[in-house]
Amino acid sequence: PRGTGMADERARKLRREATPDERLLWTYLRRTGPDLHFRRQSPLGPYIADFACMQARLIVELDGRGHDADAQAAYDAVRDAWFVREGFEVLRFRNSDLRREPDRIADLIIETAVVRREAIWRMRSD
Repeated sequence: PRGTGMADERARKLRREATPDERLLWTYLRRTGPDLHFRRQSPLGPYIADFACMQARLIVELDGRGHDADAQAAYDAVRDAWFVREGFEVLRFRNSDLRREPDRIADLIIETAVVRREAIWRMRSD
């Protein structure tokens, strides 16, 4: 499910105002080619995912220090549960980890997406 008009507008704003960490990860994910197309700030239902690969039903979230707060952690848990109910897997990474090991994190994301996409294709062909 795609977002509403307001969600689409907010997503465009978030893409324009991407954080340095989001821009860094995007440089890796946009190179994956058409087989694994990632969207950034993608409206899905009532939420906007930092990054989404629809072919793999994969959501990638980058978390800064604000996600350590109890209220934000609770919101993230509700949000992640919604994505899982909709058939997505959610990967969360701390911004500080991305800055330290961008290649490792990008490889892990791409590897996960490839495995999930292949599993989805197998399920559909059975």
